[in-house]
Parts: sequence; structure tokens; C-alpha cells
Amino acid sequence: MYQWENNLADEPANAGVVPSVGIENLINMRTAAMERYLHALKLLQEAGEIAEAAKLRRVDFDINSSYHGKTSASDRDAPKTIQQAIDKSAWHYLMNESGMRTFMDADARKEWDSQIFNGTVPELTIDNVESTFNLLHTQRGEMFERGVISCFRRLSWNYKTNEPFKFGMRIIVNQLFRVYGSGDSSLYLNSGKCDELEDLLRVFTVLDGKPQADHRNGVGHAIDVAKSERKMELDGEYFHLRWYKKGSGHLTFKRADLVDRLNQILAKHYPRALAYDRK
Repeated sequence: MYQWENNLADEPANAGVVPSVGIENLINMRTAAMERYLHALKLLQEAGEIAEAAKLRRVDFDINSSYHGKTSASDRDAPKTIQQAIDKSAWHYLMNESGMRTFMDADARKEWDSQIFNGTVPELTIDNVESTFNLLHTQRGEMFERGVISCFRRLSWNYKTNEPFKFGMRIIVNQLFRVYGSGDSSLYLNSGKCDELEDLLRVFTVLDGKPQADHRNGVGHAIDVAKSERKMELDGEYFHLRWYKKGSGHLTFKRADLVDRLNQILAKHYPRALAYDRK
């Protein structure tokens, strides 16, 4: 076992899918909420029928959820719409509480968020929750390694400091900013590159055995604060980042031991490349 893997093996797979959440209680409350929503829909339907029978105007109501667009309560698909909205919010909550997002690379997080948005998540049942999170728990090491490899592949090899066979102590980040005009105010942070740096920071925090920073206070926020103070550099716990008016950034790692662990992961997937580099 590689040293970094110890950080992913702290607990057995059956230690509890989401330790801080009572799954059975959540399912029961979800069922209770659905029963009351469906009862309310039935009452609205009956009220409308009474109004129409009395030659009165039928008043319609909309169902509005941040997880689903606005839908009429009289729509025949309204019960399904309510169930999807509740289930999507529950899956989103469970994922955040499980801590699994820490081990997901950017692509895995986008895929999960897309499933939440599109409503392609399974029905919220105890069996589905346990099977989904047990699978994610089993795959967390694979997802973590995929994030490391993804960071490695997205580096620019146009500069000598970016070694094509391994992580070095310094890399160049092309197009860290989009440039419009001239001066400091012309630099606009590239959200895609910021996501890559967030991925890199996530990798370092996991390897270092520390909790992942809240994304709201992540690299992007720190860069924005530095720019507001008219700085052209950011000094963090794991790396120092300096950027230039042409939009590129120079990133220097501070922890050689963690860089070595990154290269251990790369060696598992690119053994020939690193062997060639050692010649």
C-alpha cells in the first residue's frame, strides 16, 4: 500500500454510509412529507371540482422548487414532480454529509451534480442509499487517483519547469486569467483553471490528512481577495502562486514530501514514463 492510501483507509466500508445522518429517519420523514403533499394535491383537486360545479372560477396553484421548475398543482405529473424534487434535495444533502465529494475529481463532481439537476438519481430508499454510498466508498481511492492524473494531464508542457513525466516543484498555469484591455483590472479569473487549482489543493489536503477547505473560501476566493488588495501573488499552505499581466501564473509547491506522493500515484499509472525519466 502506498503511504498516501492510509488516508483513505481510516474506516471500514460498513462503518456507516453517512455517519452524521440517520438514513432510516430521513426516509421516514421523506415518506411523511410525500403523504402530506399528495393529500394537499387531492384537497386542491377536490376544491377545484367543487368550484367548477358551482360555476365558480377554479383557482390553480403552482409547485415551485429550486430542484424543479414551476409546475401546476393540477398537472397529472405533479406527484412525480414533487417526489423528484424531494429526492434530489435528499441526495444532494447526503452527498455533502458523506464527505465523498472530498475524494471526487472535478469530472466526478460535475457528473453527480448533473444527475441531481436532471433528476436521474434513483428513488430515495434505504437500499438505494446504502448501495450508492457503499459503491462510492469502495471507489473513493480510484476517484482520488483519477483527480491526481487529471491535474497532471491538464498541466502545460510548454515550459521547462513543467516536466512531462512527473510533478516538479514548480509549474506554469497558462490562461489563469482572461485578459481584456490593460492594467490589473483587465485580468478576469478563468473559472476552469480555478477549478484545476481547487482540485490540486484538494489532493494536497487529502494527502496531508486534513479536511478539505470550504469551496467558498477556496483558491478562487483567495485570489479575488489578493487582487482586491492589488497584489499579484498568493501565498498558501501548500503552494505559492504568482500571476502576471499576460494572464499566466507560476505555481511553486512548498511540500516536497507531498509532491513525492503525487509522483507515487503517477508511477502506478505511468510506470514506463517515470522509468524513462530516471534514465
